[in-house]
Parts: sequence; C-alpha cells; structure tokens
Amino acid sequence: MASGIHEKAVSGNHLYSNAEIDSIVLSILREPTAFYSGSEEYVKCKAVLRQAIEKLYISDPAGRFSLGILGDISFPSVSFGNIDTSHLFGIDELILFIFYWMNRNSYVSALDLGANIGLHTILLSKFGYNVKSFEPDPDHIDILCKNINLNNCKNIEVFNKAVFLRNELREFIRVKNNSTGSHISGLKNDVYGPIDTFSVECVRFREIVPSHAVLIKMDIEGAEGDVICSTRKSDWFETDILVEVGSPENANNIFRHLENMGVNMFPQKNGWNKATNTADLPINYLEGSLFLSLKERMPW
Repeated sequence: MASGIHEKAVSGNHLYSNAEIDSIVLSILREPTAFYSGSEEYVKCKAVLRQAIEKLYISDPAGRFSLGILGDISFPSVSFGNIDTSHLFGIDELILFIFYWMNRNSYVSALDLGANIGLHTILLSKFGYNVKSFEPDPDHIDILCKNINLNNCKNIEVFNKAVFLRNELREFIRVKNNSTGSHISGLKNDVYGPIDTFSVECVRFREIVPSHAVLIKMDIEGAEGDVICSTRKSDWFETDILVEVGSPENANNIFRHLENMGVNMFPQKNGWNKATNTADLPINYLEGSLFLSLKERMPW
C-alpha cells in the first residue's frame, strides 16, 4: 500500500488525505465479502488503518480529512475516557461507511440508533440519506450537534432519547472510562470503573420506523435483542438493519425470533453469507456487524 499523509488547501483551511486510507477503501469496494474478522485482508488493513487515522489526528486534531471516494469530513478529536475519536474509525466502521455509500440510492432515509457523537449520522447525511439520530447521553448530543453544524449537514433530526420497548423514563449508566459503552441500566452484566447514573427518555422502537425504505444502524449497547425481538413480520417490509450484537444471549434470541418470521440474517463474520444457525451470528463487537433483511442476499 502507498503511504504518507498529503495536505491540500480547502476553502482556506487544510484537508488531510492519506493514500493508505484511499487504498483500503478501494480494496473493500472491490471485494467487501473478504473483510471478515480473521481474514488476511481484514487483519492487514485493520492495523494499517489504525496507524493512518492516528497520523491524521496528530497532523490535525480538528479532524479535517478525506476518506477517499467516500468524501471529506470534519470530526474533531474527543476523549471518551480510555479511548478517543480516532477509535471510531476502525475497519468495521469503514466497512459500514462503504455499505452506506454503495446503497445510497436504495433507501429514502436512515435511522442512527445509538448515534454517539454523530460519525455515522454525518456520513449518512453526506451520502444523501435523510437521517434521524437517537442518542441518550446529553454530553454526546452536545458534541453531535456541533459536529453536524461543522459539516454543514441539513437533512438530520436529532433526538436526545434512548430506543427501547416503551415510551418511558429509564435509568441510564454512563461508563466514565468509556462512554461509548454507556447503556440502559440492567442490560449489561459487567460494568467496570466509575459510572454516572441519570434518567433518560426512551422511545418505543416500533413507533419510529417509517413506512418507506429505511436503513437502520443499531448500536444500542445490549438493548438490541429486546428491540429486534419486539418486531413483527410487517415491520420488515421496508426496513433493513445493520446491528452490533452484544452478547450470546442476544444472538440466540435474535436468531430464533427472525428465523420464525423468515427474516434473513447476514453476519460479517462469515463473509456476509446468510446465517443458517445461531453459531453464525456475532456475539460481540469483535465479530463485526449483522445485516437483517427480507432480501435474499447482502446488497453489496
């Protein structure tokens, strides 16, 4: 792969590009099914991407850089405790960004559930989706809104709410050492380090899904099993979901529920082929995402 950070003038500022990132994006575009956890390409590109993103943030903490064919972004460095913004640009996330870009003419809108500070929201918006963004942590919401304004995105609605089973108030746990793992109380068994607790407003999942073609990115920290298992067959006629599965229990519940309804499951861990049993599904973020749809194949 080519190496080195390149700088170009953009509207009086500087935008950083990286030939290594450009090369990884093109590699994924050519053969996305080759990028599953443990594959040779995946392992190689994961390490190269991590170093490239770190270099970009060292060059410009304001995070003004190019993602190759995916376009440009401004995403300033923020600490989440033990990790920072640079960790949001991992290989699995880049694969999702490419999926959004490739399918930008297939969906009318997108829901970003568990939006954090808005990276997926902003890129979906830049690719032309009308986006509704849900994030329960008010600290994240403040940064999310600043990032939206920084990128001049106009087609986004932001909701400071968690997505769950009912319209209600629930206790929320902010994990201070890694606020990207914050969650509704009771949905995770092991919580390490100091925490804050406060009430969050929840919105019922089935009330926010529109009737037109929608792509949902779901990263709701342990709530995905309950939410997906609340769906009916009719909810899937115009809806596809990319979800991060957080536990073996949630994987089992999701598989049983969707198999009974005839909803297809395409896990990244087996090259985005259709799942045939529970073992095919991811059980944590290290095994990548899961695409859920009535479609007969993953639409790469």
